[in-house]
Amino acid sequence: MSITLPGPTLGVVGGGQLGRMMGEAAAPLGVDIVVLDPTPDCPASPVVSDQIVADFGDEEGIHELARRVDALTFEIELADPDVLAAASAKHDVPVHPDPDTLRTIQDKLVQNEMLADAGIAVPDFAAVATAGGLERVAEEFGGVMLKAREGGYDGRGNVPVEDPADAADALDAVGGNAMAERFVDFEREIAVMGVRGADGETRTYPVTETVHREEILRESVSPARIDETTDDAAEAVARDVLDALDGRGVFGIELFETRDGEILVNEIAPRPHNSGHWTIEGARTSQFENHVRAVLGWPLGPTELVSPAVTANVLGDVAETQIATLRGVDTVLAAPDADLHWYGKGDVRPLRKMGHLTVTAGDGDADAGGAVDRDALLSQARELRDGLTFRDA
Repeated sequence: MSITLPGPTLGVVGGGQLGRMMGEAAAPLGVDIVVLDPTPDCPASPVVSDQIVADFGDEEGIHELARRVDALTFEIELADPDVLAAASAKHDVPVHPDPDTLRTIQDKLVQNEMLADAGIAVPDFAAVATAGGLERVAEEFGGVMLKAREGGYDGRGNVPVEDPADAADALDAVGGNAMAERFVDFEREIAVMGVRGADGETRTYPVTETVHREEILRESVSPARIDETTDDAAEAVARDVLDALDGRGVFGIELFETRDGEILVNEIAPRPHNSGHWTIEGARTSQFENHVRAVLGWPLGPTELVSPAVTANVLGDVAETQIATLRGVDTVLAAPDADLHWYGKGDVRPLRKMGHLTVTAGDGDADAGGAVDRDALLSQARELRDGLTFRDA
C-alpha cells in the first residue's frame, strides 16, 4: 500500500466524544472525517470536516455518508449493521469493524454465546424473558446481574437481583428481554484495548485497571496494579477475543479478575472505549489514532506505554439538566502533569460524562528503581477532578 497525503476521508457513525477525539487524532494524519449524528452541532462537529444530521440507523443519511467517504466506521453501538452493510456494498466503501461483529456485540446474550463457543471464559449466564424464569436463575446462581440484551451503557440497563422476589420489577426495569449473569466475586475490574489492523496484525495496549461506582467508570489506572501472572493472562484473553472478532479497528475488552485469579470477559466494545482514554498521553499512539489507522488499512502505531497514567472522568454533579459551565478549571491547567479534555456537550445532566483529565508521571515521580507510585497518581487525579464542578458557586 502506498500512502499519500492529503489522506482519505473517513465516515463515522456517531459524533459524540469518541468521534470528537477521533477527529482530533485524524487531523495530524491528513485524514478528514465526516460524522453522522442526530444532534445538531454534536460534540465532534467543531473538530471534523462536516456533519450529516440523521439518526444512527437512517438509511438515507448513511448512504449519503458512504457516498462522500473512502471508508466507514462507527463510534456507537446504536449504528445499524444491516444499513452499514448495504451502504458498504452499494457504494463500494469498506466498513470496519465488520457489521457482523457489531451485530453480535449489540446483543449481550449473543456476545456471551459467541465467546463461550470460542472457549473464552465468561460469567455463567442465561437468557431470561419472564419473571418466573428470572426467579429460577437467581435462585440457581445465588443472585445475578440482570442486563438488557440491547442498548444498555454506563450502567443503564443493568439491575442487580439478589432476592428472587424482585424479579418482576427488575425485568420491567430492563425492558423484559434480558440476560442474567451470575454475580462475579471479583478482585478488580480491568480492561485491555486491542487493535486489529490490515492482514490480521493485532496489538494490545498495557492492561488498565478500571474503577467503577454506580456501574459508571470513574477512574482508570495504567498500567494496572496487578502482578505479572495476571497481566499476562489478561493480555492472552484479550488476544483470544480479537481472534474471535471480524474486522479492523480498536476493541475495548472489559474483564474481571476474580478472587481466584481467573480472567473473565465482562463486555466488549467494537470501538475506542473510555478505559483507553489514557492512551492519548500515556501511550506512543493513542487508541483513536490507531483506530483511524486500522480502519483505513494503514500500518498500526506502537502501543507501548510512555508514561504511567491515571484518568478521572468528569461527570455531571448536578441534580437536573442545565447549561454546562465547568468551574475550577484553573487548578487542573496549573498542574504540571495533568491534561484536561472537554467533550463539548452543551447541557450537563446528573452523572453525564462531560470530559476527563489524565495525570501522567512526572520526572520526580519514580523511585530509585524506576517504579512510579500509581496510588499517588490516582489520588492526585481524584483531587483535581473533585475540584471541578458544574454547580453554581
